[in-house]
Amino acid sequence: MSVDTIYASVGRKPQLLLAVIDTVLGGGDDPLPAEQRDYVQEIRAAETAVAKIHVYAAALGRLLPATASLQEALRHAAQTDTDCAAVWRGLTERRAANMLLFASDLRKTNAIRDDLTDDYVADVVWSTNSVEYFLLLRQRGWTSEQYARWLEDLWCRTLLA
Repeated sequence: MSVDTIYASVGRKPQLLLAVIDTVLGGGDDPLPAEQRDYVQEIRAAETAVAKIHVYAAALGRLLPATASLQEALRHAAQTDTDCAAVWRGLTERRAANMLLFASDLRKTNAIRDDLTDDYVADVVWSTNSVEYFLLLRQRGWTSEQYARWLEDLWCRTLLA
């Protein structure tokens, strides 16, 4: 298959990177929107905030090792390429919007601290599940499993009553 055929069907390099990221996150052969991903459906089906957090943290422990280098490449390219910058901004904004949905889902369990807004909860989750945070901890020798356990502990201690 020619590069031009790939670009015509998926888009240029930034869109191609995003499609690969979304395919990995979707766990299949095609990019999937967040609400159709298995782990998101499992989060929504979980009955308690602790269970929802556990599912999400475990999913991040599995998925970030496969997507971190792609996201990091896109983030670095965004510093000098306007198309990459637009795709990176879109990805980070999409993540932020999805974290608001996660915060709302946690809120429905009545386990979130009363003094925290959904925006605050979403920002805490968004920042600590970022590729930047993950890669910093990997540099310190953390495994993906350690990262996932730490996220679960951090979110439970910080966000739950």
